Amino acid sequence: MSIRYLHTMVRTLDLEKTMHFFSLLGLVETRRKEVPEGRFTLVFMAPPDQPECPVEITWNWDGDPEMPCDCRAFGHLAYEVDDIYALCRHLMENGVTINRPPRDGRMAFVRSPDNISVELLQKGAPLPAEEPWVSMPNVGRW
Repeated sequence: MSIRYLHTMVRTLDLEKTMHFFSLLGLVETRRKEVPEGRFTLVFMAPPDQPECPVEITWNWDGDPEMPCDCRAFGHLAYEVDDIYALCRHLMENGVTINRPPRDGRMAFVRSPDNISVELLQKGAPLPAEEPWVSMPNVGRW
């Protein structure tokens, strides 16, 4: 028996806003499927060097009565990054709240516009501790 990872699906209320968020993380659209008979759109976004590991963003054209939610039962998406400080700085400059700052030079958490928790992990060894991250408090839930 064999098994192969395909994707993780998250729902969105605003497709463009959510795609923008994931593009800030460095993901790119790898494919899209419009389903008029089901009245939904699927957009797959992945790191450019890992198109086989996408997040599937599902947008129901008529809305989604179950959203928004805290999404704590889901857990989180996790991405390894080359420079956690640079990415967190880039996210903040683009209006994304850093819910759990990378005080340890290794791990941070942010949330998508639809409240999906995203973990960012420093590739390799943690970076040396530096400001403003060391003094930055947690914000909200992550």
